[in-house]
Amino acid sequence: MSVEILDGATIVGFVEDEEAFGVCVRELFRQLDTDKDGLLSYAEMLKELQRLRVLESHFGVDVKREPEELARVYESLFVQFDHDLNGRVDMEEFKEETKEIMLAMANGLGSLPVQMALEHDSLLMKAVQRECSPKFSA
Repeated sequence: MSVEILDGATIVGFVEDEEAFGVCVRELFRQLDTDKDGLLSYAEMLKELQRLRVLESHFGVDVKREPEELARVYESLFVQFDHDLNGRVDMEEFKEETKEIMLAMANGLGSLPVQMALEHDSLLMKAVQRECSPKFSA
C-alpha cells in the first residue's frame, strides 16, 4: 500500500481513457476468473469481495458482522454486476459496472484532492499512475 493524492478528475480521466481502463479491467477480470471460462461465477466474485473486506472493517478497524448479513450484501453486489441475471458475469457486464462504481467514487470525491491509502494493484492506483505518467502530465 501507499498513500497517494487523487481527486474525482483523476478517476474520470482514467475511466474515459478507453484503452487504459479497458486493459486494467480485463486484467482484473482475468485474475478473478480462476476457472478461465470467460465468466465470473458468484464464488469467484465472492473471493474478491471478501478480500476487499468492505463490510468487515471500518476505517481499518475490524467490525463483527453476522454471516447472514454479509451473505445478503455480497449476493446483492453480485446481482449489480450480473445485468442479465443469468448467474454469471461476463467481461462487458464487469467492465460496465466497474465503470459505474469508479464514476460514483469520482463524483463522491469531487474536485478537492484527498490522500488515500491505495493497494499497488488497485484500479485507483492505476488511475493515479496514469495521471502521473509523462504522457498525461502536461
